[in-house]
Amino acid sequence: MQDNYITVTQLTRYIKYKMDNDSNLNHICLKGEISNFKSHSRGHLYFTLKDENTRINAIMFSGNASKLKFVPTDGCKVLVMGKVSVYEATGNYQIYVTEMIEDGIGNLYIEFEKLKKKLELEGLFDPKHKKPIPKMPKRIGIITAPTGAAIKDILSTIKRRWPIAETILFPSLVQGKEAAEDIVRNIELTKKFDLDLLIVGRGGGSIEDLWCFNEEIVARAIYDLQVPVISAVGHEIDYTICDFVSDLRAPTPTGAAEMAVPNMADFYNYLNQIYIRLNKSISNIIEFYQKRLENLKNSYVLKNPLNIYETTEQKFDNLLERLQINIINIINNNRSRLNNLKDNYILNNPLLLYKDKKEHLNKLIQSLEQDIKNNLNANTNKYVLLLNKLETLNPLATIKRGYAIVRQNDRVLSSIKKIKKDDRLEIELVDGKINTKVV
Repeated sequence: MQDNYITVTQLTRYIKYKMDNDSNLNHICLKGEISNFKSHSRGHLYFTLKDENTRINAIMFSGNASKLKFVPTDGCKVLVMGKVSVYEATGNYQIYVTEMIEDGIGNLYIEFEKLKKKLELEGLFDPKHKKPIPKMPKRIGIITAPTGAAIKDILSTIKRRWPIAETILFPSLVQGKEAAEDIVRNIELTKKFDLDLLIVGRGGGSIEDLWCFNEEIVARAIYDLQVPVISAVGHEIDYTICDFVSDLRAPTPTGAAEMAVPNMADFYNYLNQIYIRLNKSISNIIEFYQKRLENLKNSYVLKNPLNIYETTEQKFDNLLERLQINIINIINNNRSRLNNLKDNYILNNPLLLYKDKKEHLNKLIQSLEQDIKNNLNANTNKYVLLLNKLETLNPLATIKRGYAIVRQNDRVLSSIKKIKKDDRLEIELVDGKINTKVV
């Protein structure tokens, strides 16, 4: 009966296993009020999330807590995302929070996450679709508000770093209900200007202010654009859908301008370094060939050109002499072989070769006949020996000597122990069989 009982640890682990494998509990969104808030020295956040009826323990590890854009406190109403599991040590279930925002902007945040996930699954954020940013763009388009700090920062930074670049402003709404459509209209307009690069953005603001850059129509318009796009929306902590779909994200509008163009001073230094290295390389090449020319001018061959002919002529004489000697040796060797063939005993007496072969054949025939005869005699002796053995074992021969074979139901009897009264027996003699009955 004790086999039916399990330990508390086993039960807790089973419940934890079931909860960890429940897809509904692995990604859950909750809203409630923070109480019993405690910030650990290692950066982890421990608190209780409650509503008017119940509560649940919550923990947010330091890696996720460091991304919070506000400071949580008791009484703060929040929206959290995470997974629900069991803490084995106490057996209590709790939520492990991965994201948390203040309640009030929750609906926008949920819409943001939903669209982000949808576009990510479609591949709009895939790095393989990102276009490289040109190193020295000639014509840069800028989609932003015509007034404000963003456009001033972008233009002043480009002018300071790369004044030879042409900038074209496409003034657009960057806030409000009509802003998304206006941004898309300007993106389509940029296709007529043969741009090398496009900057899309605005200065900082609340999530509501930046929402036009989270619209799906803006994301798809940027994705379909053939020109590389740098996203420059808000401050460094602000992230929008535009950031993910663009080819490069800048932390600020000023940062976008710095990423868009090289620094002219750095470029001049680079050109100067190339100029110095090029001059040095050319000087080294000239010096190298001057040395080669001097070496050629002072070479023994050019000062004594007849030596080339004389040396070659001497080599030719040596080769010719060796060739003549080799030809004579080959002729003498072949002549000697021919004389040996002419004096060959077989060529002078060809019938001797035939007689030798015939004599050898006769010997082989005689040897074969003798082997056949020996083999036949050996097999005949074996046959006679086997017949004698077979005759010795023949039961009929035994009967001829006065013995009989007794059978019962076609079974040969070897003992009287198996015979009973009234059994029918068959006795086989040399000249017939007798059927009898045991009395």
